[in-house]
Amino acid sequence: MPPVGFQAVILCGPGESMSTFTSNRKDFPKALIPIANRPMVWYPLDWCYRMGVTNIQLITPPESAGAIEAALSQNPYLTSLPTPKPDVLAPKDLTQTTGTAEIFRFPQVYTQITGDFIVLPCDIVCELDGTSLLESWMVQEAGLGAATGGINDTGLIKTGLGGERSGRRGGLAVWYPTKGENGIKDEETDFVATSPLPAPVVSPHSSSLRPGISNVVYSMPTDTLNDVIDEHKGFPIRHALLRKHGRIKMKMDYRSAHIFFFPYWILEMIKHNEIIENVSEDVLGWWAKAGWQTGLGDKLGLREVLFGSSTPSGDLHESMNLDGVLDDEVDVASLSSTWTSPPPTQPSQSAALDTSNSLATSAPSLEPLTIPPILAYIQPPHPDKSTNSSNATAPSNPTTAPLIRRVDTVPALLATSLLLARLPAHDDIHAQHRQQQPPTAVLSPLAHPSKIAYPDGITPPARVESDTCLLDSGVTVGARASVRESVIGAGCVIGAGARLQRCVLLEGAVVGENVQLAGCVLGRRCRVEGGGVKGKGKEGGGEEAGRTRLSECEVQEGFVVPWGTEAKGEEFAKGLSEGEGEEGEWIGGGGDDEEEEEDMEME
Repeated sequence: MPPVGFQAVILCGPGESMSTFTSNRKDFPKALIPIANRPMVWYPLDWCYRMGVTNIQLITPPESAGAIEAALSQNPYLTSLPTPKPDVLAPKDLTQTTGTAEIFRFPQVYTQITGDFIVLPCDIVCELDGTSLLESWMVQEAGLGAATGGINDTGLIKTGLGGERSGRRGGLAVWYPTKGENGIKDEETDFVATSPLPAPVVSPHSSSLRPGISNVVYSMPTDTLNDVIDEHKGFPIRHALLRKHGRIKMKMDYRSAHIFFFPYWILEMIKHNEIIENVSEDVLGWWAKAGWQTGLGDKLGLREVLFGSSTPSGDLHESMNLDGVLDDEVDVASLSSTWTSPPPTQPSQSAALDTSNSLATSAPSLEPLTIPPILAYIQPPHPDKSTNSSNATAPSNPTTAPLIRRVDTVPALLATSLLLARLPAHDDIHAQHRQQQPPTAVLSPLAHPSKIAYPDGITPPARVESDTCLLDSGVTVGARASVRESVIGAGCVIGAGARLQRCVLLEGAVVGENVQLAGCVLGRRCRVEGGGVKGKGKEGGGEEAGRTRLSECEVQEGFVVPWGTEAKGEEFAKGLSEGEGEEGEWIGGGGDDEEEEEDMEME
């Protein structure tokens, strides 16, 4: 259970990459787009509540605040979450292009953060238990009490016993693999370079994440890495990095989950450096490099951030004193029977390296600055089945590894919703227990109570594959319809004879008679018109013509697709941009065109 005061900040951005369904951000922002019928923001909220974090702030632009507050009070999935409800913060200067780190310089935001905190995007789906991550962070990096500083009712808390000076107050970030059976084509990736941690004296328990944790030495988006390689005709590596870390692994097939466990002092680092614009690239990137690049920590003002002043080392013990209890600094880590960091080393030749740095020569009286590390949990792409045997033997589980995924594009929305639809429901597992049968799968924390919320809405002889489908309340399915591997939102209507495969329908969507859909995502209250079959194919081979057939298409909220339309890889949306037509006109060509580059970082 996290200590009192541990809090979470969830960033609810505009969703530019899902613009088909976020055209009206005032009424329906990205945070409310359903993933497997639950609002997107439900997933990070549930993840926080499951690990005991209840002090939660949702950060959103002012235009979306009303819709999110209303959903927290009315949406049945959100109202079923534990109390207390999260606070919604909508700084008046927050715009759609504000960087994620810039958000933490708004007084309305940083005054609400009073201690160690977690930063999350609203689009993260994480099946991995947050308690295991929190445990790993606390074992590796946590000090005693308010070691990292903070704010309480009496004012600023000084850095205390066992804090940054003993090298134990770093952070933790999470990366997940993008390749594999459930990978998404063309998913964004990040470049991360890590070095191993010292081997623990006591071996971690079998379910510990400790073997997957390492020290971050480089972090940047893959696009930025490609720009660096193009500019320098290769990837330059500093000698200082190799002197500090002899063993380095570089990974490019992983993506940052934007799950960050931060000590309080990171907030001060962001406030002191206006050059820092976003969390994932700037905060992690500069922090990782400051751990080995001589002088960078001083340039970032980390000596003052960590110790409260830039005084010589002889006076630093005063800032480490905890209410005057100790007159001298005590390295608590050296007294522990379980080492989480190596003991302080004696001065050597390595201490004299990089003395040519201008900052180091201008302040020779300052001791070298030790930066608390930023650690990485990099989820293994192929977990050891021996440590996860229950999942490995479960035929109905879609993956042997806990799901971690960002859902910030339409392909990710489709793939993740279909993946969650395959999870066994509570009703299925409980039925096996009642019949005293051995369970065929492990109950996921993301599982729904039941696969089909309204069975009476299915008209025989319609066919709905319950193992691969998820139907919310109020869904009606006409006779002879076929629904396979699909997620159907509340109040949707599927006409007689319609055929759906690998589709996601948002709330209130209507699919007419004899319509054929494959790999499509339909927005709220849109309608795909159907009707009787108009005729047969010209070749006389019996192939039916005149149906509405859509494949890999997106349909905007409220749009009407006329009967007889056949399309693949298209976007059906109202004309709101260049080439604008009359309301309800089909704007095609959205399937393979490269999306316009986004100029903002907010998740």
